[in-house]
Amino acid sequence: MDIATAKPRKIKSEKRKAKSNYLVNGVPHYLIDIIRPNQKFNAALYKELALKAIRNIQKRGKIPFLVGGTGLYIRAIIDNLSFPKVIPSHKLRKTLEAKTKQDLFKLYKKLDPKGARFIDKNNKRRLVRALEVCYLTKEPFWQQRKKEKPLFDVLQLGMKLPRQTLKKRISSRIEKMFSQGLEKEVKRLFKKYGCLPVLGQTIGYQEWLPLIKSKVDQKTKAKIKEKMKNHTWQYSRRQMVWFKRNKRIYWVNSFPEAQKLVKRFVIG
Repeated sequence: MDIATAKPRKIKSEKRKAKSNYLVNGVPHYLIDIIRPNQKFNAALYKELALKAIRNIQKRGKIPFLVGGTGLYIRAIIDNLSFPKVIPSHKLRKTLEAKTKQDLFKLYKKLDPKGARFIDKNNKRRLVRALEVCYLTKEPFWQQRKKEKPLFDVLQLGMKLPRQTLKKRISSRIEKMFSQGLEKEVKRLFKKYGCLPVLGQTIGYQEWLPLIKSKVDQKTKAKIKEKMKNHTWQYSRRQMVWFKRNKRIYWVNSFPEAQKLVKRFVIG
């Protein structure tokens, strides 16, 4: 899943030197290519792997940057969240995954009203997991996720962009994906793995699902492209709603502003 996830460029020659085979402008990136599309993954596993990477970076006297847009995964590290250790029930999951996102959210709202105020109701995988935990433990999912003592001193920064600038960046990003061969990647993945939830629920892949076995003409490609742009824009808005609830984030408008805050945080 390289192109639709905008994965950084792989530089094999610098792998030994950087202890990572993904670099962007000389900066090594971690936790990329760690699982296959048909393997299970969740915030608890991410936390375990991220903490290991963070501590290795710190041992080398470097400062780790936790970057991304998945709010729960970031909170897992920053707030040291502990997650309920509930073994997945494949039978229950199959039943839940057959339902729509709207039906899943209604069910979850009944079982865990507090958690329903915070969960991303458009994230089907997260709704399925939350309901699974509720059903198997007979307790609300949200109250089983607890904050432990923080592990690190953290500076949280958010970048604000004008609406039109963000829309232009999203459009440019998706145009680039098509020019890099997105269609070929999508067909290869669906041929190899079938209609996995991770493909059917991820922007960049889900838009192709109804047409994967048919020949896609230019007109259809244009429609897929517009759907991807709309879905990405909607997702970015949901991200902003999530992160704006976090009062610890410093919202900045420029690189010099961010640089000043980081310098103050590091030097004191």
